[in-house]
Amino acid sequence: MFGDKVFKLIKTYLILTIGVFLYAFSWIAFIIPKGIAGGGVTGISSIIYYATDGLLPISLSYLVINVALITIGTIILGKGFGFKTIYCILCASLMFEVLPQFEWITTLSDIPDKFINAIIGGALSAFGIAAIFMQGGSTGGTDIIAIVLSKYRDSSPGKIFMYCDLIIIGSILVLPGKGLQDVVYGYIVMVSFTYLLDQLLTGAKQSVQIIIFSSKYKEIGDMLITSMDRGVTALDSVGWYSQQEGKVLIVIARKQQLPQITASIKEVDHKAFISVSSVMGVYGEGFEKVKARLKKDKKGGLMKFMQE
Repeated sequence: MFGDKVFKLIKTYLILTIGVFLYAFSWIAFIIPKGIAGGGVTGISSIIYYATDGLLPISLSYLVINVALITIGTIILGKGFGFKTIYCILCASLMFEVLPQFEWITTLSDIPDKFINAIIGGALSAFGIAAIFMQGGSTGGTDIIAIVLSKYRDSSPGKIFMYCDLIIIGSILVLPGKGLQDVVYGYIVMVSFTYLLDQLLTGAKQSVQIIIFSSKYKEIGDMLITSMDRGVTALDSVGWYSQQEGKVLIVIARKQQLPQITASIKEVDHKAFISVSSVMGVYGEGFEKVKARLKKDKKGGLMKFMQE
């Protein structure tokens, strides 16, 4: 039992380290050398770095800005979150200081097209942040805001990052020598980052509604319950052309389960008609929990949304 806990702890911090490396690497190799302003605390630090002509290193301003934010995250999300965040911030600060010393990393940005650098930088940083988030950690800054809001509301982390980053990236316009083109490249990094981050973090949670029309509805329903371990709802139906009564089956499942479910249905009845549609959210056993509730006020009658 003790050995399992130690192994799990080592695995967690190994993944955190890899995630931090990917995040710092994306900035050092592709974003900063091209003078692009990304988002988050790292984006603020990069703007400070550009404004001081490199006199104030990113590693230092990144560390200082995050000190106060760690306290907020620890109070709201617990000591475990705080310790992992401290580790990630210290690790990132170290990597922002060390990685520029390796020439092979800094020369990766020799790609002349800024657009390609922005896409690659945003994508790599998304992989890094996703790995960190999945282990319950954070690199500080807007990461903390995203995790706090996601804890209490059904808000996608990518959108929270986007709103914060719109302001941070736009602020590069106050620097001499910077123009609208620099803002556009910053927004390209932001779009690449937020889109891929949402896909990595919420892709596995996407659900679909499957409606099945088949004369073998009983066999298909039994198969889905026993073999697929999915709940099935049967509704009475009438085929208007044939005037035959039957059942329409409705199944809610994760998106990644769709190919297996449809293949299994076709094995039972190759003539089955299947309709599939995406659903915005599914709440209940086996899916998501509602993160807000209604509560009556003291005067009675009126309802207000309350955080759980």
